[in-house]
Amino acid sequence: MKGKLKLVSTNCYTFTNSESKVEINVYLSPRLFEDFVEDEAINQLYNASLLPGVVSPVIGMPDIHTGFGLPIGGVMATDYEKGVVSAGAVGMDINCGVRLLTTKIDAGEIDKEKISRILDRISARVPSGVGKSSAVKSLRKPDLEAIANMGVEYFVRAGYGRLEDLERIEDRGCIPGADAKAVPKSARERADQLATIGGGNHFIEIGRVSKVFDEELASRFGLFKNMVYVLIHTGSRGLGHQICTDYSRIMWEHSEKNGTRAPVKGLSCAPVFSEDGQNYLKAMACAANYAFCNRQLITHFVREAFVEVLKKPESELGLDLLYDVAHNIAKKEKYGKRWLLVHRKGATRALPAGHGDNPLCYRDTGHPAIIPGSMGTASYVLVGLPEIHRTFCSVNHGAGRVMSRRRAKSEFTKEELLEQTKNVVIASSNLKALLDEAPLAYKDIDEVVFTLVDAGLTKPVVKLKPMGVLKGEGEES
Repeated sequence: MKGKLKLVSTNCYTFTNSESKVEINVYLSPRLFEDFVEDEAINQLYNASLLPGVVSPVIGMPDIHTGFGLPIGGVMATDYEKGVVSAGAVGMDINCGVRLLTTKIDAGEIDKEKISRILDRISARVPSGVGKSSAVKSLRKPDLEAIANMGVEYFVRAGYGRLEDLERIEDRGCIPGADAKAVPKSARERADQLATIGGGNHFIEIGRVSKVFDEELASRFGLFKNMVYVLIHTGSRGLGHQICTDYSRIMWEHSEKNGTRAPVKGLSCAPVFSEDGQNYLKAMACAANYAFCNRQLITHFVREAFVEVLKKPESELGLDLLYDVAHNIAKKEKYGKRWLLVHRKGATRALPAGHGDNPLCYRDTGHPAIIPGSMGTASYVLVGLPEIHRTFCSVNHGAGRVMSRRRAKSEFTKEELLEQTKNVVIASSNLKALLDEAPLAYKDIDEVVFTLVDAGLTKPVVKLKPMGVLKGEGEES
């Protein structure tokens, strides 16, 4: 499949599916194209281009790697009236996403000992690892109806955060159309994981702004060199995983009835306005709102931990929400005069300046797109430029794996992990359990980010460097 890709513009490789006439565009630097493209991931984009109502092009991001159905780092838009929705093209962890908190704390004010204590206080409030349930008993049986209908506002009004946080969350933390009644019973039974980060690549990170690319934008965003930030990366946990699992099965079993037979089970789908399609979208929105609430609750506990350790009020520390943006989601969006359902799997929305769907506070700048790297390297904040419409206003969501979890666990030792993450405080009682998250298991985040920068689609604002990270053990399932 890789051999079919032809370079058509800076860092954009393409070929056209001869059956569906849908283009497949993959954004790669020459180095990424040469060394880090899996034939299977490109084949998964090809399969996606065969689905009913798919709109050209199907897109691969620079962090693309093989996933379930659609590759991670895949973007697929379908016609909202005549197309399909695919649970697998959204992903297992619905609204796995990331939020960034800015602070008024200079990095020189907190040494490794203080970082370790802050992470310890966070971990006492926020369980990490696969299958862990909420530390707060009252959160283990959440009101899914309230989460579906109100999203983050429900918890803010209960005292978990600030009202101004709502303005800096995608869709104010409440995707419309959610309905808890569409959530299968098997998924409801896994809704006890609010205020947890799970395993895999999820984390809470404390770091510093290491480089500023655009002084004016960075200042507008409250990002200044050597100031401390906090990244929170987690999603809808077991609830979202179960919704994807159940609806992928339902869509596959009903594919003949719905007339939507997919090439592979991972891309099983249903017409947007079929019973299955509508039920999935309602359940997906509920899981997305749950994920926004999850990150909001964690934010509250992070703020508490900083206040406890540094013994200063929040007003002095800052800990302001810059933005919270989803990946792994399907959203109704308008391009030209046409309404589409844009599936982003391991891809992040990056609306450019002037786009009407931006929050008011970011209408004239474009909202911040937050790109987390691995725990020993770097992350980025960037904005989309006008040409970002070529990717349905989508950018990569991270660095992207180059090594399977199994291979990484067999290839790296604990000592090598520590060498790759030197100068970073890792809050974990079992470093061997984190070998699959070693930085060298991922692509070079600089190479990945600047693939889209050089293609004229994005502008970097700041580069972030980790100083301490809290990660959970195990792979999400």
